[in-house]
Amino acid sequence: MFFRKWLLMGLIFISSASLNAKELIMVRSVQPFPETMSTLQETIRKYGYTLSRVQRVDIGLTKMGYKTDKYRVVFLGKVDELKQLTKNHPELIPYLPMKIAIFSEETQTLMVAYNPQELSLMFPAKDLQPIFQRWSKDLTAMMQEIQAQTTE
Repeated sequence: MFFRKWLLMGLIFISSASLNAKELIMVRSVQPFPETMSTLQETIRKYGYTLSRVQRVDIGLTKMGYKTDKYRVVFLGKVDELKQLTKNHPELIPYLPMKIAIFSEETQTLMVAYNPQELSLMFPAKDLQPIFQRWSKDLTAMMQEIQAQTTE
């Protein structure tokens, strides 16, 4: 139920005309879903993050009447960092770990993530700012690298 609500909120954010582009990090891969998913998992590890879970979302969407090929939410983070953050800043727990939505669109694949830098607006503590900036930089670099690898 939680993931269905998160997904619907994400779809609303994506389709919102008033949404600033900086709030989302989004790239398109010209490769099919399985290849892009594999590349995403490898890239997450390469950047020193742990892939904590992959949540299937397409089954729930299909039951709700949506026509979708493949749709997953990939959860990632650095375990020790997440433990420390949840201990020192429990208010961040609903936003952790980071998430990347990856879904098929015919023969291509889209990846979308909420830009962690946007969390600085809700959580202005000075010790969190470098973390949000690093996460944003890392997610952007990961997704751009995947896009570049899959368009060659």
